[in-house]
Amino acid sequence: MPQPVVAIVGRPNVGKSALANRLAGRREAIVYDQPGVTRDRVYLPAFWQAHEFIVVDTGGLVFDEDTEFLPLIREQAMLALTEAAAAIFVVDGQAGVTAADQEIADWLRQQTVPVLLAVNKCESPEQGLAQAAEFWNLGLGEPFPLSAIHGSGTGELLDALVNYLPEPSEVEVTPELKVAIVGRPNAGKSSLLNALVGESRAIVSPISGTTRDAIDTVVTYRDKPYRLIDTAGIRRRKSVEYGPEFFGVNRALKAIQRSDVVLLVIDVLEGITEQDQRLAGHIADEGRGCVLVINKWDAVEKDSYSIYEYERSLRSRLYFLDWAEMVFISAKTGKRVDKVLEAVDRVAEQHQRRVTTAVINEVLQEAVSWHTPPTNRQGRQGKIYYGTQVSTQPPTIALFVNDPQRFNEGYRRYIAQQFRKSLGFTGTPLRLLWRGKRERDVVREGVNRATRV
Repeated sequence: MPQPVVAIVGRPNVGKSALANRLAGRREAIVYDQPGVTRDRVYLPAFWQAHEFIVVDTGGLVFDEDTEFLPLIREQAMLALTEAAAAIFVVDGQAGVTAADQEIADWLRQQTVPVLLAVNKCESPEQGLAQAAEFWNLGLGEPFPLSAIHGSGTGELLDALVNYLPEPSEVEVTPELKVAIVGRPNAGKSSLLNALVGESRAIVSPISGTTRDAIDTVVTYRDKPYRLIDTAGIRRRKSVEYGPEFFGVNRALKAIQRSDVVLLVIDVLEGITEQDQRLAGHIADEGRGCVLVINKWDAVEKDSYSIYEYERSLRSRLYFLDWAEMVFISAKTGKRVDKVLEAVDRVAEQHQRRVTTAVINEVLQEAVSWHTPPTNRQGRQGKIYYGTQVSTQPPTIALFVNDPQRFNEGYRRYIAQQFRKSLGFTGTPLRLLWRGKRERDVVREGVNRATRV
């Protein structure tokens, strides 16, 4: 049995995201004093006592309006309830019972999922019980006074929650491959997520900035679990104002850090932009595996040679990611979407790959025989004694030499190219550490002058 899901619902600005962060023990869902910040379902891992579960933060529910994203937000909340073992209905203790709370309570009573009533913003222990008492009128059972910001009262809520969760022995936890989906606004990231999941997990809209949070979704493909992280579209920093979009971009960059493989989604109709290049550089700097997902391929007029011409053109603009896999898809129609996770598997394998010292030194010996190390003006030649792989994710190889300063950038890139030519490492950055013979050279030249390729 997979980990149980707990859905958090309520009207806008009652503190749902703050409670989700509190239960998860980290600041992942965006908290901002503005209605409608959360739109999609945001999945966060949490635990209490021996129970592990998934908290799903949802958008604020409003039933009396049908403008912009509100119907879609309601749809996302409903989907969260259908997969939930229990729901937490969050209300504002300081505001008291509102007509919107009553309407949501009536709606929840029509659902089959058990509901716990969390009365948020009860910072005062003395007044909290009095504030919570008013919410007995909603007819959803005992109201739990708490403060999501300070954490008071959440223990009592969780003690009641675990009664609705399966026993820990029934829950099977399998390590997931973490895959971040990044790109510029409207490149098709949420459409790709929905196509991979097979349902409307993220809101898709032509309006730029629809996705704000980093949305975690677990999907199983060929009996293997993947954690897909849909992110906000990343624009140039000077174009991003402080607020929900600012936090969303930060979440997107953090999603790259916590991923194993990154899907960089490119709009083929727009081509490679300067922002795409910046994102590609950030992925390489973080040492993540990468698949270039070329979206909207269905909208291109093409013949049997077009894909090769487009690939050459796109790679020429992203020359520093020449090691990345490239997949042409249509997220809208689902064409070739199944190839994306197949590419992710290949990249993840290379990203975690370890090569023996004997094989590395065979490659070095052949490379040096074809192109000897350079000689400086004083006639002193660089010498490579041996190499060994020191880490993975990304693969990192330490080269022990007489003096790192005798190896210019051109020769370093030549050695890196020989490793790729002989060993592959497709889809992952490859880092070389040039370490001097003496200990101070190791510190000064080796670590500080790592070659990223």
